[in-house]
Amino acid sequence: MDTWATWTTQGIIAGSGGVGTAEGGPITGDLTVHTTWIEGLAQVTVQHTGATEWYAMQGSPVPAADEDTGRAVHQAAVETVKAGGGAALTFPV
Repeated sequence: MDTWATWTTQGIIAGSGGVGTAEGGPITGDLTVHTTWIEGLAQVTVQHTGATEWYAMQGSPVPAADEDTGRAVHQAAVETVKAGGGAALTFPV
């Protein structure tokens, strides 16, 4: 049986310097964070709100043993975006 969950938070204004992505460095502005947790792994992506392209957040994927931990990873990603500085996701914080 597959176990999964997703969380999306829109309208996050990235802090100065934006958030680091695996594909092309930091992105800035009004961002959406999306986390998919599937069987022990949380994959975090970001996009400019309303855009079609998604970028893997630096530091993702993150091991997350259960759904509650996956949700905590998502919240850590939201806080990382708010902090800016071109930062990568670190978990646990």
